[in-house]
Amino acid sequence: MKDKVFEKPIEKKFEFDEAVASVFDDMLSRSVPFYDEVRKLVISLILSKEKEEMKVLDLGSSTAKFLLDLHSKMTTNLQLKGLDNSQAMLDRAEQKCQAFGANIELELADMLTYTYHQEDVIVANYTLQFIRPMQRVELVKRLYDGLNDDGVFIFSEKVVFEDKTLDKELIDIYYEYKKEQGYSEYEIAQKREALENVLIPFTIEENIQMCKDAGFKNIATVFQWANFVTFVVKK
Repeated sequence: MKDKVFEKPIEKKFEFDEAVASVFDDMLSRSVPFYDEVRKLVISLILSKEKEEMKVLDLGSSTAKFLLDLHSKMTTNLQLKGLDNSQAMLDRAEQKCQAFGANIELELADMLTYTYHQEDVIVANYTLQFIRPMQRVELVKRLYDGLNDDGVFIFSEKVVFEDKTLDKELIDIYYEYKKEQGYSEYEIAQKREALENVLIPFTIEENIQMCKDAGFKNIATVFQWANFVTFVVKK
């Protein structure tokens, strides 16, 4: 279903409700540059260390698109699980998993209080940016503690830049990208207003420092387009 959420005047701040869940896959593919390529890249990184019963946990799993794609490519019995705090998203995800016959565990949970235990891979695709900064820092520390000794945390984020001129230039480039995807200037402005103080991005350096402070030793960026970046962090 095509994303038309912001064609009408907004009445509330952005939230992952039924209206968003119903068009979320389209929203991602048209709103996040190279989303499909990044998803494929992350899946390839996971499969490069694939082993029997390896645990993969997706934070903010939404409609389970990422997990379903991973499920279709795996050659061993991976333990796939998705966490989300939106029942509307999980309802969609359950329907899709049943339709594809995919054995994926889905749980309605708050990732801030969830008990992470011996995870092999934790993925967060454009999820941390919706968590308040102080809580975000504490969450990453919990993820570090919950990973196995050779565990990996892979996350993608929208970022900001200290150079305000560059930041503004990249934002303008991103808005042009959205127009090319069929969004009107009105829709773009509406969504920007709805996301204000809901989506709070860090700089690349702040994301790296957050991971270092949590205890991670090996931190790298493996993809960047303008203000969208993917990080691979190893314990």
